[in-house]
Amino acid sequence: MTARTIEVRIDDRARLMSAVLSATNWPDTEQKRRRHRAHVHARNTSKRAKLALDHPAVHSLQTLLDQGTPLEAIYSYALSLSWPAMKPKQPVPWAPLHWAEQLADFYAKTEMQAWWAEETEVWQRAHEQAQKIIKEADLYGFFKPFVGEISEQLVFMPNISYPSDTEIGVRLDGELFCVAPPRIAWGDNEPWPFDEDAAHIYRSALAEYGRLLMVSYLRQNAAAVAPVAEKPLPVGNQFREEHPTWSDQFTGLFVAGAVALFLEQAINLQEAKAYILMENRVHGLTLLPGVISVLKRYLSEFNDGRYTQFSEYLPHFPKHLRVAKRVASL
Repeated sequence: MTARTIEVRIDDRARLMSAVLSATNWPDTEQKRRRHRAHVHARNTSKRAKLALDHPAVHSLQTLLDQGTPLEAIYSYALSLSWPAMKPKQPVPWAPLHWAEQLADFYAKTEMQAWWAEETEVWQRAHEQAQKIIKEADLYGFFKPFVGEISEQLVFMPNISYPSDTEIGVRLDGELFCVAPPRIAWGDNEPWPFDEDAAHIYRSALAEYGRLLMVSYLRQNAAAVAPVAEKPLPVGNQFREEHPTWSDQFTGLFVAGAVALFLEQAINLQEAKAYILMENRVHGLTLLPGVISVLKRYLSEFNDGRYTQFSEYLPHFPKHLRVAKRVASL
């Protein structure tokens, strides 16, 4: 059987939402979080889009952002629309009234299609760079011991527009879609080309696919998870504040551990250690080495036939994690 691969795709619906996003206060918000230089295409798109600052589509999106609507929901909406008609398949209760029509009008008024045609070479280069890296990643095989066979098509979109400092993962009909920017460079330098930092692409893809897959897996195995969730996970205060529920904590730990494991396997141990250090510094995840140890233990016992699926191991996860935490602190 031919191994399944991740599809690299440039989706116009996501590009359109990114263009509208560039006309809101989002670019300024990014800079307040961390000063950096967005891709030149993103900056030029923002200049073009801001000629339509008063467009209803921009106002609608700004209102959603002000209300704290996550980008995941916003891009899920965009990617669920038909193209190029921009018709919703079904009503979305939280979406602004007539937003799809507003987006279609913004697309026409800003002549976005003509702009993308001018920038074809830039987008094609991003596609080729991402494809060069993504084709080496067998994420279907990597995630299988944890979540079973993945029925969805994994799609990766290299995004040279906004958001320029964060990736987005959405679940669509039959697809798991990751929209990811290139790695931010230091100071006022242009971001890294996609093919010059494989670790960045792997981190982005694994984080979003892993989160979507594990959230679904926990729901599908709710009966097995319920008694395990009664046992608190030994996470620190900062991580607990960022992930208030047990399922959020478990998913966050799993994703971080999975990223580190894959970086060690696909690149080298040094890259995994760099990621561990970053997670500790940014999220206070001092527990990550213990998580990696526990996941490696599960994989070893899974390969030996002791477990046939991850849900069978879940009852042991909190205890093994506490032991790994104590060992790491010695």
